[in-house]
Amino acid sequence: MPPGHIPPGTAEWRNPDAGRWLAAAPARWAHPLWALLSLVASLGWGIAAAPVAPCTSAAPCGADWPGLGMAAVSLLTLYWVWRQPRLALAGLAVVLTGFAVEGDLTSALGEPSALAFLMAAAFTTAGLVHRLAAAGRQRALVLEAAGPVAQPLPAAARTFRRGRFSFVLAALLLGVAGFGYRQAQQVADAYEERAAGAVHLSGRVTALEQDDDDIDIVVVEAGGRTHRFETAYPEDFPVDGRVDVVADGDWAALVAEPYDATGWEVLVMAGSVAGAAFLANGVDGRTRSRRLRRGPLPVLRVLVREGHDDGRTWVFAADDPEGLRPILYFHALYAFEEDLEEGDFEGDEDGGDAAVVDLDKITEVLRGEDPPPPLREAVLYGVPCTGAEVVFVAFDDEDDAEVSVQCSVTAVRPAGPGLPGRGRQRRERANPQRPCDEVAAGMTPSAGPRTWTAHGFSRAVGLGLLSAQGGGIWAALEDGPSWHWLWLAVGLPWLVTAVATALTWRITADRDGLWVTGAWRVRRVPWDVITSVRHSDDGIRIGRDEDSSVELSPTGWAWLERRLGRAPHAVRTAEELRALLLRPELRPLEEAPAGRQGMPVGPPLVVLSALWGVAVLLLL
Repeated sequence: MPPGHIPPGTAEWRNPDAGRWLAAAPARWAHPLWALLSLVASLGWGIAAAPVAPCTSAAPCGADWPGLGMAAVSLLTLYWVWRQPRLALAGLAVVLTGFAVEGDLTSALGEPSALAFLMAAAFTTAGLVHRLAAAGRQRALVLEAAGPVAQPLPAAARTFRRGRFSFVLAALLLGVAGFGYRQAQQVADAYEERAAGAVHLSGRVTALEQDDDDIDIVVVEAGGRTHRFETAYPEDFPVDGRVDVVADGDWAALVAEPYDATGWEVLVMAGSVAGAAFLANGVDGRTRSRRLRRGPLPVLRVLVREGHDDGRTWVFAADDPEGLRPILYFHALYAFEEDLEEGDFEGDEDGGDAAVVDLDKITEVLRGEDPPPPLREAVLYGVPCTGAEVVFVAFDDEDDAEVSVQCSVTAVRPAGPGLPGRGRQRRERANPQRPCDEVAAGMTPSAGPRTWTAHGFSRAVGLGLLSAQGGGIWAALEDGPSWHWLWLAVGLPWLVTAVATALTWRITADRDGLWVTGAWRVRRVPWDVITSVRHSDDGIRIGRDEDSSVELSPTGWAWLERRLGRAPHAVRTAEELRALLLRPELRPLEEAPAGRQGMPVGPPLVVLSALWGVAVLLLL
């Protein structure tokens, strides 16, 4: 970058300072995923364990707006735990206050579900406070690395506005919630108005039925007539029990269940939660962007690179020219000055050639053949820390004559190899593939065959799919012969194949080629017909020159493995197989015996599924 675009005295953000910044990032235990899992599990347990208050004439089941409000705050708090720690702390305070007001806090401590929720809330609060404290430590380290130099934002960044789209969506969604609330109130008011002039009767429940749509019906004899009412809680109306009814001609209603506004209540809940979330995002984004424009900011010289597939901007230390250790990442948009010259929109005499070049670049991107974006020098404005926003100035391309200004539109996040981890990993690519030389350096020649089999994550995926398969068979057969069996016929073959592959896939490399064990058979793939080996979409694909490729899928869950700070087993398998393909000297010297070639479990799984289907039919 030319010196004219670098403010005088701008310090370089070097690896030692960047390492201290990364070390100050929030610890693994404070990652919001763990807090979310604990809160969701405890809230689900509490909802399942809490007794449902019966609908009675004294306490009819109508719209419960305070309860819906607490539910909305709870959902927003779960979202804010991930995105906005300060708002999450406020949401937790409201939820805990409601928890204390709703019942006796002392007696609630004796309930396991309530105790679990309080423990989850305490764990979440500790994690939120730790994340905010870590952000403060990172701010101090950045200020120390930047030194006393401070510069105002570039002109284009000062006109950049955040939050407009969020405000528009918030207005629309909150409007939908308001409409739903009005409709629900109209339903309630219509009932109250008609019930005020209706006759109040006492009736006897004579039967409980279900109609053709499996809707529960309570049959009541009252005032010499038989009334049939739909009910959501048939257990509240036992046969021969007494109920109160209001009747006005042909119209009648149960006093205990006067009206049903559930659909409107769901609309209010969804609209208010989503609208409030977008409103908070808009306010937060607008506040942060204004904070950046208040005065001079620290500046740092760094290197930046756009992610090859995810569109993120990755920031590297100024003395890391190979981009081996990313520091942080965010999404960014270009900022332009509002008063542009007329000539800025005029094409040049070489516009036709430029259009062809751009079209070629787009074609390469769509085909996945474009080279990874290069590292570029940049000047970073702001105080980067977890949750902050920044601005940077850099050339878009080495052929550009002018620098561009980009503003972050998502909060800064520390880079790392896993969920909250840190370390050296090439995170700038969605599916990183190590060079063959690097993989081969970690492998030693072996006389015996090499074997790669399903690992823990792959088996976990298989068990999850197996559970879904068993549940799907139960659901399809529960009501006897019906059109639902068509879904079973369509989906079961895929499920069986996926389950069998995820649980027991195996690849064995020997002197002459690969033995690939899938769901239904073991295939022999000689080395001389293999053209490529790669990991894609949680599967391993082995390309062959004479026909279609051999594919194993699923072989795990690479995204989750990376999030948990682990190198995906299937990715590592594909890299080592590729190294064997390109480095024949690393291949085994012996042939694989029959015992190491693997055995497909698809056929036994079909028998097991059939037995499970028979058992379901016998049990129902």
